[in-house]
Amino acid sequence: MRLDSVLQLQALNEMMKGQLEDYPASKVMILGVAGGNGLEHIRRDRVEKVYGVDVNAAYLEAASTRHPNLAGVLECLRVDLREEPCRLPAAELVIANLLVEYIGCSCFQRLIGQVGPEYASCVLQINAEDGWVSDSPYLHAFDVLEAVHHDLDGKALEKTMLAIGYRVIQRTERGLPNGKKFLRMDFRRP
Repeated sequence: MRLDSVLQLQALNEMMKGQLEDYPASKVMILGVAGGNGLEHIRRDRVEKVYGVDVNAAYLEAASTRHPNLAGVLECLRVDLREEPCRLPAAELVIANLLVEYIGCSCFQRLIGQVGPEYASCVLQINAEDGWVSDSPYLHAFDVLEAVHHDLDGKALEKTMLAIGYRVIQRTERGLPNGKKFLRMDFRRP
């Protein structure tokens, strides 16, 4: 994701900075936190709790290790979002970047219903014609995800969120060098 021909890691990092700065939230949940990309943008003077959620324990350990300055603020939760959404605490802002494509809109809808945030911000990957995985030496590392990945264009997510009272308040696209795009969609519950 970091390769110059891909630049996804860098783009997601910048987008998460915006997600964290755009909304007044003292409790933030990051679904699919992985190794903690973007957590360096957490401002301790604004945020009292960050829940980093992932199914992979090694990713959670990496996120915690990479950000010792967030001790007492960052709480890593190992949760299978498709099986255990009831284990999620309340938060005012939920961030889910490159996640909805794997868990599906209806699962995401249930998660948002459980957490009850005022704001939800997602980044979706809009794919080029050559597929959802960027050409790189690591191409085949994603083969196992083929069974759970779903292409989304944003319309299905918007419809799903509207059904539970969340309206789109921001929509921005960012082009990537490989012809793909990131679509950031932010929602608010009135």
